[in-house]
Amino acid sequence: MPEHRIFKMAFAKVYPMYVQKAERKNRTKQEVDQIICWLTGYDQAGLGKQIEQQNDFATFFAQAPQLHPNCSLIKGVVCGVRIEDIDDPLMQKIRYLDKLIDELAKGKAMDKILRQ
Repeated sequence: MPEHRIFKMAFAKVYPMYVQKAERKNRTKQEVDQIICWLTGYDQAGLGKQIEQQNDFATFFAQAPQLHPNCSLIKGVVCGVRIEDIDDPLMQKIRYLDKLIDELAKGKAMDKILRQ
């Protein structure tokens, strides 16, 4: 099966879209960063470095310090696909992030988004 094209897409190209989506719903860039750091284990400097280096999604997740242990609690549908049914581990991580940003944009409380 051919590799999905999003794997080679630069995270830095998609990041501003995450921020725009959140800001359109009166959420902040800081909240987006908090979600990304929670999921991946990056600190703010590490996240900034990934964006600056224009790393693709495959590299972004491969270099992530540690996926949060509660990420398996992220369930639901993104782009018509149930997250827990995705077989490819990288695609599942990307969809985890998409789902968290969607929840932020829908006004969900941060403690719920971060599965606390």
